[in-house]
Amino acid sequence: MEKCELNAREAGIGRREFIKLGAGAGMIMALDVPGASAQSANGGPASIDLHTHWVPEAYDKALAELKRPTPSSTNPLDFDLDKRRKWMDEHGVQMHVLTLSGGMPWQWVPPDVGAHLAQIINDAAIESHTAFPDRFAAGIELSIHDPQLALKELNRVAGKPGLRAVHLPNSIQGRDYLFEPAYAPLLARCEELRYPLLFHPLDGEANYYGGKQRLADALSVSAGLSNSLGFTFETATTAAKFMVTGTLDKYPRLEIVLPHSGGVFPYIAGRADRYMMNSKFKLERPVREYIRRFHYDTLTYYPETLRFLIGLVGSDRVVIGTDNFALMDVESPNGLVEQLKLPAGDRERILKGNAARLLHL
Repeated sequence: MEKCELNAREAGIGRREFIKLGAGAGMIMALDVPGASAQSANGGPASIDLHTHWVPEAYDKALAELKRPTPSSTNPLDFDLDKRRKWMDEHGVQMHVLTLSGGMPWQWVPPDVGAHLAQIINDAAIESHTAFPDRFAAGIELSIHDPQLALKELNRVAGKPGLRAVHLPNSIQGRDYLFEPAYAPLLARCEELRYPLLFHPLDGEANYYGGKQRLADALSVSAGLSNSLGFTFETATTAAKFMVTGTLDKYPRLEIVLPHSGGVFPYIAGRADRYMMNSKFKLERPVREYIRRFHYDTLTYYPETLRFLIGLVGSDRVVIGTDNFALMDVESPNGLVEQLKLPAGDRERILKGNAARLLHL
C-alpha cells in the first residue's frame, strides 16, 4: 500500500486523491469530516495533537547518505514548518508533538549510527520548538537497540527546550525489548524526568505482528492488514505486558500514551481480565485500574468507537491523535470529538487539557 502511494505521488496524484481511488474510498472519506475541526472561542487553534509525524531535513539528508531502504518523503508537510503551521491554522490545531513514523530507522542501522541519527533529529526538534515555541514540541528519539546509548542520548537532551516526551517503537522484530532488565534504567530515568512515553509500531515485514506468514500474502498486503490489524494488536500486546510484567507497578508515575486509540486493548481488556481472574494470575491491582494508567489517542475513525473509549477510560485519559501526515491520517483532527457533542469540560480535556498536563505545558 505504501509503495502504491509513493507511485501515485510521483505521478502527481495527491494523497487524498490516491485514497479516493481505492476500493474502499467511499467509506474512508466518510470517516473524515471536512470542516469539523474545532476552533477556540476567538477563532484560534484549539487542540494539541500528540500523534503526528515529521521528517526533519537534516535527518532526511543523513538517511540519503546511508542509502536507506525507503524513499524520501515528497510531502512538504513532513518537513516544511511554515506550510505545516498554515495547515494547522486551517484545521484547528494549536500544537503538533513531532515524532518519527513507523519507518523509524532503529531496526536497520547499527546502534552507533542510530545514536548519531537520534542526535540529528532531537537537535532539529529543539530548533523547531525554538523557532515556534507555541506550535511545536517533540518526542525524544533514541537509538533503542542499545539501552546504554539510548540512555546517554536521553541524558544529553533532558530538559532541552521543546522536548516533552520520549518516542519509542513498541517492539523490534517481535522482541518486546522494553521489558528486559537492561532497559530498566531507561524507564526509571523517563519516570524521573516526568517524560511520557509515546509509542508507535515499526513498519516492515520483519515487524509484522504474527509473522510474515500471516500478513505478508498479496491479499493481506493489498488490504493493509499489517497496519490495520498488526499495529492494533501490537499496541494491545505492549499494554498487556506493561500490566503482567509488573512494570506499571514498578514505575507508578510513568505516563504512557498508546497510539491508534490503544489498538484493540480497550476492547479486549475485559477478556484478559476474565482469563487472569479465572486462572488466578496475580496482579497488584484490578485490570480496570491498569486501563486508566494509559492515555489513548482519538484515532478511532468511527465516532461510536471513540464514545465507547471515552466511556471506558474517562475523558481525562484521551488525547487528540491524527497520524498526520501518513496514509492513515485524518483531515479533520478534532472532527470526531466535535461530533460527539460532549460536555464542555470533557471536550476541552480531550482537545488540549490532557495533553498540556502530560507535556507539562
